[in-house]
Amino acid sequence: MDDHKGRIAAPLLLTRGLTIAAASMLALSLPGPFAMADDGDTTVGDCAGQQSYICVDAKDPGTDNASGTQASDGGGKAKKKPSAVKCSVKKLDPQPPAENLGWEGHKPGDGAVYARTCTGGGTLSSGVFWSKQPPAANAVNPAVLARQAVDKMKLAGPDIGIVPKPGSQGLVGLPVWMWTEKTPEAYGPNTATATAGAVTVSATAKVSQIVWDMGDGDTVTCTTAGTPYKSSYGKRRSPDCGYLYQHSSKDEPGQKYTVTATSTWTIDWKGAGQSGQLTETRQSQTQVTIGQLKVLN
Repeated sequence: MDDHKGRIAAPLLLTRGLTIAAASMLALSLPGPFAMADDGDTTVGDCAGQQSYICVDAKDPGTDNASGTQASDGGGKAKKKPSAVKCSVKKLDPQPPAENLGWEGHKPGDGAVYARTCTGGGTLSSGVFWSKQPPAANAVNPAVLARQAVDKMKLAGPDIGIVPKPGSQGLVGLPVWMWTEKTPEAYGPNTATATAGAVTVSATAKVSQIVWDMGDGDTVTCTTAGTPYKSSYGKRRSPDCGYLYQHSSKDEPGQKYTVTATSTWTIDWKGAGQSGQLTETRQSQTQVTIGQLKVLN
């Protein structure tokens, strides 16, 4: 690892589950005074990686993506965010003696030894490391800024259009048309940026598919926004997003089918020489009434 990144002194690195008492013992075990200077310190985000002395992690709402965004759990409920872990990095003052392992084989005057403490989520970790250069004041993970950009987008579920319209009645065996309005919030593309210090990340989100749960046990997956219905289309089927009910809704609550549209947002981001992709889901609902076609003799 290059000198500008800083390295952890492995023998002195403690785990995140270290108790405060054990952290105090670490300070006492170092040769000579072990004090943190008041100047030159930085407080940033999660240092879970334990590979660099300053790092920022995102707040995860329960998906495998780091996130500060309220993601859906598939049932329309936002998932709970765990508390963020924060780390502080400070230059030791005075610096430890030359024989201290924190120098990692370097001599006093060649760079400096720093202490790092991470707290959050009811745990604490601590360690010391040597670095040729002082830690950067704001080493930002671009993935975190990507999530901040997503927060600005106000992504929503589909802006549902459906025929038969709510309040009217369709018939078994006649085509149902489904679509969403192509607004930035409901379908995309939606673009936003987020900046921290000299780092700017831009993100672009668009819906890659919509899964329509028709309320009768069937689903329809549409990879387009769907085609808005016009009266001139008559009883034709939708060319890209439609359905045929096989049974009336008379036995459903309120004698209506509840239709749930779940959109999958694909979000591409780039910045600071990095790039990545995130995924979000959003839902909307409506209801339709389906009657049985009666044949007169």
